[in-house]
Amino acid sequence: MSHSQQDEQQKLEAYLEAKAKEEQENQQQQESESLSEYEACVLRESARVKELMAEAQRKGRELSEDK
Repeated sequence: MSHSQQDEQQKLEAYLEAKAKEEQENQQQQESESLSEYEACVLRESARVKELMAEAQRKGRELSEDK
C-alpha cells in the first residue's frame, strides 16, 4: 500500500469513527428524551439512594476512625 493509500485509509477510518460516535450520541440523546416521567423519577430516586448510602459509609468510617 502506498503512502497516499495509507493516508486515505487513515482518513476514512477517522471519518467512520467520528460518524459512529456521532450516531451513538444521537441515539443516547433520543433515548434520554424518550424517558417517561416515571423512569426519570426512578433514576432520580436511585441517585438519591446512592448518595445516602455513600454518606452513611463515610459516617461509618469516621466513627470507626474515632475509636
